[in-house]
Amino acid sequence: MSQAPILTLTLNPALDMATEVAELIPNHKLRCDEPLLDPGGGGLNVSRAIKSLGGDSLALVALGGLTGDRLAGLIRAEGVTFLSILGPGETRQSLTVKVTATGDQYRFMLPGPVWGAAERARVFTLLGATARPGGFSVLSGSQPPGVPVDFPAQLAASMPETRVILDTSGATLAAAVRTPIPGLHVLRMDGPEGEELAGRPLASLEDTAAFAQSLVHRGVAKIVIIARGAEGNLLANADERLFAKAAKVQVKSTVGAGDSFVAAFVLALARGQSHAEALSLGSAAASAAVTTDATQLCRPEDVMRLLPECQVTAV
Repeated sequence: MSQAPILTLTLNPALDMATEVAELIPNHKLRCDEPLLDPGGGGLNVSRAIKSLGGDSLALVALGGLTGDRLAGLIRAEGVTFLSILGPGETRQSLTVKVTATGDQYRFMLPGPVWGAAERARVFTLLGATARPGGFSVLSGSQPPGVPVDFPAQLAASMPETRVILDTSGATLAAAVRTPIPGLHVLRMDGPEGEELAGRPLASLEDTAAFAQSLVHRGVAKIVIIARGAEGNLLANADERLFAKAAKVQVKSTVGAGDSFVAAFVLALARGQSHAEALSLGSAAASAAVTTDATQLCRPEDVMRLLPECQVTAV
């Protein structure tokens, strides 16, 4: 199936380790199960999920040190096409621990190395050589220490002929809303992030839709997506307010659900599908992702099985 080019950018990747422990007891040595190792980071996860769904993308990933070498090996093993950007210092690690006695999950995210001007310049050089006119560019995940909060705006400005999808959080998300990025195609956020930006609870679908569409009218993005957790995902643009239900599933881990959504959504758009079709596929991918262990992403057979449940309605 033909598709437009998709580029993903991961500036703060991680070697994701996931394990289980029987109980969480303070001041004791806790014997863990053998860890699962996965390449992690927002944009990289998006590329991994696109690959599993039968699509193509090019992942630009900042890597450094021995951990970066190990991460590169894991990316190659999954068959994801990638180019490495020389990052400063050692690529970070993250640890997810599930407590079998309670089912609770704890996520420990180590900080990445601090970026300087030289590293930032390398990103712009590589983007200029790889971003394709008419394609999609996904900026997803946390920003490394040392880059300004408006760095996504600088990145988007360097790719004026591509459709940029931004999935971020915290101060970076607030900056993108406070000072809109010209031409931003899609902005995605979670429900709690939306409520923080709105300064009020978004209790109903109508509340969420109205807030999302108000951001569109303010020029924040052409499309705004707000995830409402187990309820589903809402999309607003200038003319539509759509909601895709999440499938009813047994949740194992919520890690990677947002990245799986973005992967399926952008892949559908790149294949020329409608906003409603892309929203439905994204919701199915997010639902599928929460049924997998630890840092695993959506499985294509689960996505297709759950897709009929993720119906889209107008809000």
